[in-house]
Amino acid sequence: MDARAEATELEVEANTPGRWQLSPMNQRRWRNFKANKRGFWSLWIFLFLFVASLLAPIIANEKPLVISYDGGYYFPIVQFYPETAFGGEFETEAEYRDDYVRELISESGGWMMWPPLRYADNTINYDTTVPFPAPPSAENWLGTDDQGRDVVARLIYGFRISVLFGLILTLISSVIGVTAGAIQGYFGGWTDLIFQRLIEIWTSIPQLYLLIILTAILAPSFWILLGVLLLFSWVALVGVVRAEFLRTRNFEYISAARALGVSDGTIMFKHILPNAMVATLTFMPFILNGSITTLTSLDFLGLGMPPGSPSLGELLAQGKKNLEAPWLGMAGFFVIASMLSLLIFIGEAVRDAFDPRKAFQ
Repeated sequence: MDARAEATELEVEANTPGRWQLSPMNQRRWRNFKANKRGFWSLWIFLFLFVASLLAPIIANEKPLVISYDGGYYFPIVQFYPETAFGGEFETEAEYRDDYVRELISESGGWMMWPPLRYADNTINYDTTVPFPAPPSAENWLGTDDQGRDVVARLIYGFRISVLFGLILTLISSVIGVTAGAIQGYFGGWTDLIFQRLIEIWTSIPQLYLLIILTAILAPSFWILLGVLLLFSWVALVGVVRAEFLRTRNFEYISAARALGVSDGTIMFKHILPNAMVATLTFMPFILNGSITTLTSLDFLGLGMPPGSPSLGELLAQGKKNLEAPWLGMAGFFVIASMLSLLIFIGEAVRDAFDPRKAFQ
């Protein structure tokens, strides 16, 4: 099916009122996606892990989920409660893991409902009898790092940060890259020529040196790091979208739309963009993979998230510095390798789904 027929079908589907079922083309794509069993199950596994990581404060936390005390119910994970609220002496937040606070609650006939893992990403286990990093035990399932923080909790929170960072970076950079590629490919001529030379100059700037300079000037944070990487990541989709617009802009239905007085913006984003989105959606899982890998690499080098942030790259760096604690490097490697493998398998399935030459068997 050529690009004109595909765009026409997408337009008819979008303008048909009350039609919720997938078009025959999208049904074929979904069947092709499901036919790739590895990618199909990887999608569900990744979604399960991602949703679980979003619920990290409920799964791994140093605060109880619910406390029953003196006939009332308290929810420490969403609200601050001083120790005096439970009969203590201090106005600071109650240390719920402390035996004194637990005795105050139990003496009143109350109880506490804890999450499955009683450690947050920055909770230090002071009760261990072995030096840090402590090996795996019943209390710390994958041991602790060199500062006494639970490795499982760090992995859960680090997975969430990595995926959220990659998703935000991928979405924003895709919007910018698709827009830039659309303008270049549709207008062509001097517009395309000037844009291409500017992109060549921009991409010649060494990213690592720029990151080193910026981290020396600015305090590292999630959004600063995201903004710096966004300066370069948007270029990834420009070439793909530009080529599709250059190919499609001279089709007969585009010339007819121009003759009827349809605006350039409408032609670009309503008639040509649906065809370009096929290639864009195919590349996006791989761009997400690259974004997560970049964040992990920067954290490993000490140029990424602020010190103390739960990070998969920082865990790998700890494994490198503490060779006597192999559980640190092995845990970080397993999580990163599994996450990237799942995304690669999903990307392969998406590629099969949008490949017009691949018929469903």
